[in-house]
Amino acid sequence: MLLAQISDLHIKRPGALAYQRVDTGAALARCVAALNALVPRPDVVIMTGDLVDQGDAEQYAHLKTLLAPLEIPYYLLVGNHDDRTALREAFSERPELRSGGDFVHYAADLGALRLIALDSIVPGQSAGTLCDARLAWLETQLDAAKDRPVIVALHHPPFACGIGHMDELRLDPRAASRMEALIARYPNVERVICGHVHRPMFVRFGGTIASAVPAPAHQVALDLRDDAPSAFMLEPPAYALHRYDAGSGLVTHHAYVERAEGPYPFYEPEGGLID
Repeated sequence: MLLAQISDLHIKRPGALAYQRVDTGAALARCVAALNALVPRPDVVIMTGDLVDQGDAEQYAHLKTLLAPLEIPYYLLVGNHDDRTALREAFSERPELRSGGDFVHYAADLGALRLIALDSIVPGQSAGTLCDARLAWLETQLDAAKDRPVIVALHHPPFACGIGHMDELRLDPRAASRMEALIARYPNVERVICGHVHRPMFVRFGGTIASAVPAPAHQVALDLRDDAPSAFMLEPPAYALHRYDAGSGLVTHHAYVERAEGPYPFYEPEGGLID
Protein backbone atom coordinates (compact mmCIF):
# COMPACT_ATOMS: atom_id res chain seq x y z
CA MET A 1 0.00 0.00 0.00
CA LEU A 2 1.45 3.34 -1.04
CA LEU A 3 0.04 6.60 0.32
CA ALA A 4 1.07 10.07 -0.81
CA GLN A 5 0.68 12.97 1.59
CA ILE A 6 0.61 16.59 0.49
CA SER A 7 -0.25 19.54 2.69
CA ASP A 8 -0.60 23.30 2.86
CA LEU A 9 -1.64 23.94 -0.72
CA HIS A 10 -2.82 27.52 0.05
CA ILE A 11 -4.72 27.85 -3.21
CA LYS A 12 -5.72 31.41 -4.10
CA ARG A 13 -8.19 32.65 -6.66
CA PRO A 14 -7.02 32.09 -10.25
CA GLY A 15 -4.10 34.36 -11.08
CA ALA A 16 -3.47 35.50 -7.48
CA LEU A 17 -0.15 34.96 -5.70
CA ALA A 18 0.27 34.00 -2.07
CA TYR A 19 2.20 36.71 -0.21
CA GLN A 20 2.52 38.51 -3.58
CA ARG A 21 5.19 36.00 -4.59
CA VAL A 22 4.08 32.35 -4.65
CA ASP A 23 1.95 30.88 -7.45
CA THR A 24 0.42 28.12 -5.36
CA GLY A 25 -1.98 27.08 -8.10
CA ALA A 26 0.82 26.41 -10.56
CA ALA A 27 2.73 24.59 -7.81
CA LEU A 28 -0.21 22.28 -7.15
CA ALA A 29 -0.62 21.59 -10.87
CA ARG A 30 3.01 20.49 -11.05
CA CYS A 31 2.56 18.34 -7.94
CA VAL A 32 -0.51 16.63 -9.41
CA ALA A 33 1.41 15.86 -12.59
CA ALA A 34 4.31 14.46 -10.55
CA LEU A 35 2.00 12.21 -8.51
CA ASN A 36 0.29 10.93 -11.65
CA ALA A 37 3.68 10.07 -13.15
CA LEU A 38 4.96 8.05 -10.18
CA VAL A 39 5.79 4.38 -10.76
CA PRO A 40 4.40 2.69 -8.80
CA ARG A 41 1.54 5.12 -8.54
CA PRO A 42 0.20 5.83 -5.01
CA ASP A 43 -3.05 4.14 -4.07
CA VAL A 44 -4.38 7.27 -2.38
CA VAL A 45 -3.42 10.89 -1.65
CA ILE A 46 -4.06 12.43 1.78
CA MET A 47 -4.15 16.24 1.92
CA THR A 48 -3.62 17.44 5.49
CA GLY A 49 -5.19 20.88 5.44
CA ASP A 50 -4.76 24.50 4.43
CA LEU A 51 -6.23 23.49 1.12
CA VAL A 52 -6.95 27.11 0.24
CA ASP A 53 -5.69 30.41 1.61
CA GLN A 54 -8.77 32.33 2.79
CA GLY A 55 -11.50 29.70 2.79
CA ASP A 56 -13.75 31.33 0.20
CA ALA A 57 -15.90 29.67 -2.45
CA GLU A 58 -13.87 30.87 -5.43
CA GLN A 59 -10.68 29.44 -3.99
CA TYR A 60 -12.33 26.07 -3.39
CA ALA A 61 -13.69 26.08 -6.93
CA HIS A 62 -10.16 26.70 -8.21
CA LEU A 63 -8.82 23.93 -5.96
CA LYS A 64 -11.39 21.50 -7.37
CA THR A 65 -10.35 22.40 -10.92
CA LEU A 66 -6.68 21.89 -10.08
CA LEU A 67 -7.40 18.49 -8.53
CA ALA A 68 -9.53 17.29 -11.44
CA PRO A 69 -6.50 15.89 -13.37
CA LEU A 70 -5.38 13.86 -10.33
CA GLU A 71 -5.80 10.21 -11.32
CA ILE A 72 -5.52 8.92 -7.75
CA PRO A 73 -8.30 8.80 -5.12
CA TYR A 74 -7.81 11.50 -2.48
CA TYR A 75 -9.00 12.60 0.96
CA LEU A 76 -9.25 16.18 2.20
CA LEU A 77 -8.63 17.48 5.73
CA VAL A 78 -9.24 20.99 7.01
CA GLY A 79 -6.56 23.40 8.22
CA ASN A 80 -6.69 26.79 9.87
CA HIS A 81 -6.96 28.55 6.49
CA ASP A 82 -9.98 26.45 5.53
CA ASP A 83 -13.70 26.98 6.03
CA ARG A 84 -15.81 23.91 6.78
CA THR A 85 -18.99 25.17 5.12
CA ALA A 86 -17.30 26.39 1.95
CA LEU A 87 -15.32 23.17 1.62
CA ARG A 88 -18.44 21.04 2.00
CA GLU A 89 -20.33 23.10 -0.55
CA ALA A 90 -17.53 22.92 -3.11
CA PHE A 91 -17.05 19.16 -2.63
CA SER A 92 -20.70 18.29 -2.08
CA GLU A 93 -20.18 14.87 -3.70
CA ARG A 94 -17.86 13.83 -0.84
CA PRO A 95 -20.07 12.33 1.91
CA GLU A 96 -17.20 11.90 4.37
CA LEU A 97 -16.86 15.68 4.65
CA ARG A 98 -20.41 15.89 6.04
CA SER A 99 -20.40 12.79 8.22
CA GLY A 100 -18.92 14.43 11.32
CA GLY A 101 -21.64 16.93 12.20
CA ASP A 102 -20.01 20.16 13.36
CA PHE A 103 -16.55 18.85 12.48
CA VAL A 104 -14.92 17.65 9.27
CA HIS A 105 -13.69 14.38 10.70
CA TYR A 106 -14.18 10.87 9.37
CA ALA A 107 -12.62 7.42 9.09
CA ALA A 108 -11.90 5.50 5.89
CA ASP A 109 -10.42 2.17 4.85
CA LEU A 110 -7.24 2.38 2.80
CA GLY A 111 -6.56 -1.24 1.96
CA ALA A 112 -5.35 -2.90 5.15
CA LEU A 113 -4.99 0.51 6.84
CA ARG A 114 -7.63 2.55 8.64
CA LEU A 115 -7.37 6.32 8.22
CA ILE A 116 -8.75 8.48 11.04
CA ALA A 117 -8.95 12.08 9.81
CA LEU A 118 -9.27 14.72 12.55
CA ASP A 119 -10.55 18.28 12.47
CA SER A 120 -8.18 20.38 14.59
CA ILE A 121 -9.27 23.87 13.56
CA VAL A 122 -10.63 26.71 15.65
CA PRO A 123 -12.48 29.10 13.30
CA GLY A 124 -10.82 32.52 13.26
CA GLN A 125 -7.60 31.29 14.86
CA SER A 126 -4.31 29.97 13.48
CA ALA A 127 -3.59 27.58 16.35
CA GLY A 128 -5.60 24.39 16.70
CA THR A 129 -7.21 22.21 19.33
CA LEU A 130 -9.08 18.97 19.93
CA CYS A 131 -12.04 19.61 22.21
CA ASP A 132 -13.71 17.02 24.43
CA ALA A 133 -16.11 16.03 21.65
CA ARG A 134 -13.35 15.50 19.10
CA LEU A 135 -11.17 13.53 21.51
CA ALA A 136 -14.15 11.35 22.43
CA TRP A 137 -14.79 10.73 18.73
CA LEU A 138 -11.13 9.82 18.24
CA GLU A 139 -11.31 7.33 21.10
CA THR A 140 -14.41 5.73 19.59
CA GLN A 141 -12.68 5.39 16.22
CA LEU A 142 -9.52 3.94 17.76
CA ASP A 143 -11.59 1.41 19.69
CA ALA A 144 -13.38 0.38 16.50
CA ALA A 145 -10.07 -0.13 14.67
CA LYS A 146 -8.00 -1.66 17.47
CA ASP A 147 -7.30 -4.81 15.47
CA ARG A 148 -6.06 -2.96 12.38
CA PRO A 149 -3.08 -0.73 11.54
CA VAL A 150 -4.17 2.90 11.83
CA ILE A 151 -2.97 6.27 10.55
CA VAL A 152 -4.25 9.29 12.46
CA ALA A 153 -4.16 12.50 10.39
CA LEU A 154 -4.71 16.12 11.38
CA HIS A 155 -3.51 19.54 10.32
CA HIS A 156 -1.85 20.98 13.43
CA PRO A 157 1.24 19.21 14.77
CA PRO A 158 0.69 17.91 18.30
CA PHE A 159 4.31 18.69 19.21
CA ALA A 160 6.71 21.62 19.48
CA CYS A 161 9.19 21.78 16.61
CA GLY A 162 11.55 24.52 17.79
CA ILE A 163 10.55 27.12 15.19
CA GLY A 164 9.22 29.73 17.60
CA HIS A 165 6.50 31.39 15.56
CA MET A 166 5.13 28.01 14.42
CA ASP A 167 5.14 26.59 17.95
CA GLU A 168 2.82 29.42 18.95
CA LEU A 169 0.36 28.15 16.32
CA ARG A 170 0.49 24.39 16.94
CA LEU A 171 -2.12 22.14 18.50
CA ASP A 172 -3.00 23.40 21.98
CA PRO A 173 -0.49 21.70 24.33
CA ARG A 174 -3.20 20.47 26.69
CA ALA A 175 -5.12 18.90 23.81
CA ALA A 176 -1.87 17.47 22.44
CA SER A 177 -1.06 15.90 25.81
CA ARG A 178 -4.51 14.29 26.00
CA MET A 179 -4.19 13.08 22.43
CA GLU A 180 -0.77 11.57 23.14
CA ALA A 181 -2.07 9.71 26.19
CA LEU A 182 -4.94 8.36 24.11
CA ILE A 183 -2.73 7.29 21.19
CA ALA A 184 -0.39 5.52 23.64
CA ARG A 185 -3.19 3.10 24.52
CA TYR A 186 -3.32 1.79 20.94
CA PRO A 187 -0.08 0.16 19.75
CA ASN A 188 -1.69 -0.44 16.35
CA VAL A 189 -1.35 3.26 15.48
CA GLU A 190 1.34 3.26 12.81
CA ARG A 191 1.73 7.02 12.52
CA VAL A 192 0.27 10.40 13.35
CA ILE A 193 0.63 12.59 10.24
CA CYS A 194 0.13 16.34 10.06
CA GLY A 195 0.91 19.47 8.08
CA HIS A 196 0.90 23.18 9.02
CA VAL A 197 4.65 23.57 9.48
CA HIS A 198 5.68 23.31 5.79
CA ARG A 199 8.72 21.16 6.67
CA PRO A 200 9.58 17.46 7.12
CA MET A 201 9.65 16.59 10.82
CA PHE A 202 9.62 13.41 12.91
CA VAL A 203 9.17 12.97 16.66
CA ARG A 204 8.29 10.21 19.10
CA PHE A 205 4.66 10.56 20.13
CA GLY A 206 2.40 8.32 22.16
CA GLY A 207 4.44 5.20 21.51
CA THR A 208 4.51 5.79 17.77
CA ILE A 209 5.86 8.51 15.45
CA ALA A 210 4.33 11.86 14.55
CA SER A 211 5.50 13.36 11.27
CA ALA A 212 4.96 16.48 9.22
CA VAL A 213 5.59 17.14 5.54
CA PRO A 214 6.94 19.91 3.33
CA ALA A 215 4.57 21.74 1.01
CA PRO A 216 4.16 21.65 -2.78
CA ALA A 217 4.84 25.38 -2.95
CA HIS A 218 6.66 27.41 -0.24
CA GLN A 219 8.35 26.15 2.93
CA VAL A 220 8.59 27.74 6.37
CA ALA A 221 12.11 29.06 6.96
CA LEU A 222 14.18 26.68 9.08
CA ASP A 223 15.06 29.01 11.94
CA LEU A 224 15.24 27.29 15.33
CA ARG A 225 15.35 30.43 17.46
CA ASP A 226 12.55 31.01 19.94
CA ASP A 227 12.06 34.48 18.45
CA ALA A 228 12.34 33.35 14.82
CA PRO A 229 10.55 35.79 12.52
CA SER A 230 7.62 34.46 10.54
CA ALA A 231 9.11 33.87 7.10
CA PHE A 232 9.07 31.43 4.19
CA MET A 233 11.56 30.07 1.69
CA LEU A 234 11.22 29.00 -1.92
CA GLU A 235 12.93 25.69 -1.24
CA PRO A 236 12.18 22.74 -3.54
CA PRO A 237 8.51 21.71 -3.32
CA ALA A 238 8.03 18.22 -1.91
CA TYR A 239 5.65 15.65 -0.50
CA ALA A 240 5.72 12.37 1.44
CA LEU A 241 5.26 8.80 0.32
CA HIS A 242 4.20 6.40 3.08
CA ARG A 243 4.72 2.75 2.11
CA TYR A 244 2.88 0.22 4.26
CA ASP A 245 3.81 -3.44 4.42
CA ALA A 246 2.49 -5.79 7.08
CA GLY A 247 6.02 -6.99 7.82
CA SER A 248 7.82 -3.68 8.18
CA GLY A 249 4.95 -1.30 8.97
CA LEU A 250 4.91 2.23 7.61
CA VAL A 251 8.09 3.52 5.97
CA THR A 252 8.18 7.16 4.87
CA HIS A 253 10.08 8.71 1.97
CA HIS A 254 10.18 12.38 1.04
CA ALA A 255 10.16 13.14 -2.65
CA TYR A 256 10.58 16.34 -4.63
CA VAL A 257 8.03 17.54 -7.15
CA GLU A 258 10.63 18.58 -9.72
CA ARG A 259 12.69 15.83 -11.32
CA ALA A 260 16.42 15.95 -10.72
CA GLU A 261 19.15 14.74 -13.06
CA GLY A 262 19.45 10.98 -13.33
CA PRO A 263 19.08 8.23 -12.50
CA TYR A 264 22.71 7.38 -13.24
CA PRO A 265 24.09 3.83 -12.82
CA PHE A 266 26.53 2.90 -10.07
CA TYR A 267 27.96 -0.03 -12.07
CA GLU A 268 29.47 -0.57 -15.48
CA PRO A 269 27.55 -2.89 -17.88
CA GLU A 270 30.06 -5.67 -17.15
CA GLY A 271 29.40 -5.34 -13.41
CA GLY A 272 32.29 -3.24 -12.08
CA LEU A 273 31.70 -0.23 -9.91
CA ILE A 274 32.01 2.98 -11.95
CA ASP A 275 35.16 4.84 -10.87
